[in-house]
Amino acid sequence: MTNQQNLEKMQLRQNYRNLWHTDLMRTIQADTPYCCFALWCAPCVSYLLRKRALYGDMSRYTCCAGYMPCSGRCGESKCPEFCLCTEVVLCFGNSVASTRFLLQDEFNIQTTQCDNCIIGFMFCLQQVACIFSIVAMIVGSDEISEASQLLSCLADFVYCTVCACMQTQHKVEMDKRDGKFGPQPVMAVPPPQQMSRIDQQVPPSVGYAPQQAYGQPYGYPPAPPPPAQGYPATGYPPTAYPPQGYPPTGYSR
Repeated sequence: MTNQQNLEKMQLRQNYRNLWHTDLMRTIQADTPYCCFALWCAPCVSYLLRKRALYGDMSRYTCCAGYMPCSGRCGESKCPEFCLCTEVVLCFGNSVASTRFLLQDEFNIQTTQCDNCIIGFMFCLQQVACIFSIVAMIVGSDEISEASQLLSCLADFVYCTVCACMQTQHKVEMDKRDGKFGPQPVMAVPPPQQMSRIDQQVPPSVGYAPQQAYGQPYGYPPAPPPPAQGYPATGYPPTAYPPQGYPPTGYSR
């Protein structure tokens, strides 16, 4: 891949719309054991992730995933496993970045501004530590030399931490790709809601099937409601009991 093609690819990568499943700030929470594994055995993790990114097909392997000038010129087709081992040991940073670019181009993933700030801070800290080391070597000052050593240790610590988080981010993304998070739930459109009125005894049910009235035998139609009547009811007392005075006729003390 030529430099012009790499430049066009980088510009195209800025227009990607998908995001990583987890950002760099939350990778430790997403998979703490794997993040520790990536911190203490970084080259092994880089080898496993690159092979997994290629779906286990090492015939597709190219040095640095085709993003470097040496890609395709290292005899990868003859012994891809050995070439990948050499890449992750001698060019560890490039191996992590190449796997990242490979996943981004496959799934149209962009890097958030927060992740860019973290990666940029890592690079700037390394540059500052390098400049201090050069100045300390030229000047010969003990104070500057101690400051350069502190900066170098801090830069190495940040580099190892960010690389571990990046590799965990890649692993979580491939877990999502391979369906290890389970099927996505089907989101149904909720039914339209209704407002209850004051003259309704029971508000209308929303989202549930109408329930059968309590005490009503299953399979029989509900009893008709009683007719509306005033007070006292019309036709009271009933005709079976004729009106009579008090005390009743024939009643003797």
